[in-house]
Amino acid sequence: MGQLIADGQLRVGLIGAGPWATTIHAPGLADHPGTALTAVWARRPEAAQTLAETHCAATAGSVEELFEQVDAVAFAVPPAIQAELGVRAAEAGKHLILEKPIAADLDGARRLADAVAAADVAALVVLTLRYSAQTQEWLAGLAQAGGWAGGGARWLSGALLGGQFAASEWRQEDGGALFDIGPHALDMLDAALGPITGVVAARQSPGDLWHLMLAHEGGVISTATLSLRLPVQPTVVEVAVWGEHGYRTLGRKPGSAQESYTALLDDFAAMIASGTTTHPCDVRRGLHLQELLEQARQLAAE
Repeated sequence: MGQLIADGQLRVGLIGAGPWATTIHAPGLADHPGTALTAVWARRPEAAQTLAETHCAATAGSVEELFEQVDAVAFAVPPAIQAELGVRAAEAGKHLILEKPIAADLDGARRLADAVAAADVAALVVLTLRYSAQTQEWLAGLAQAGGWAGGGARWLSGALLGGQFAASEWRQEDGGALFDIGPHALDMLDAALGPITGVVAARQSPGDLWHLMLAHEGGVISTATLSLRLPVQPTVVEVAVWGEHGYRTLGRKPGSAQESYTALLDDFAAMIASGTTTHPCDVRRGLHLQELLEQARQLAAE
């Protein structure tokens, strides 16, 4: 399951050196007591070197060189690249920290999930909302109460109109709101109301405004409204459920991404130390979400 460095930390390599790698992955890995940011590789060598030097890590000259230095690999790259390199990392016996969506398409997600299963490595998906303590408490309360008849999620933002992620090509050209924030909304509704069995309807309005209707086990129906191109300040993030025990909502607290990433690393290190490869947010979860994204994309194109 990999060799730990002298003080018991897991050696992690980071692939990617963009805004998310710089603000979340790199500091999180460098500061966590169970991990050490050991090496960085990116398509832009100068960016990789700057990020590596900031955290006293090595700069890898190639993906293979990075694999040789680490026990695990964290990805902060576009979905298509992640799917390709993630397969190679798993085949090299490395544990994975994956961004959402885990691939650009369903075939890529299946290949990645299959590679992780064949290698018997741990692979967690960075679903930031799910790892927050606030979310865990809210979901536990829902499970205890039961009797929920429906729910909905709203994520409305102007993130692609300006700011650090506006220059992201995959978000602007290929993914948009459905693939960037859709995994979060689908994951939360699935966790709150029971497994989503399929997408009933999906429409994309002008301005990348997505409307989804989802079917859950037991006959529950939920909806999701998503956009990254609405001039909304501050960003609206809300998940709600309703039923026998009234109406309960969950929002997103500012700054929670860093805290959630730390919680993910807690689980990741514990999984590897214990030899466990199953987790509520593992690669199989990523594949389930990818299947739903593909259903929504196809329905919206009809």
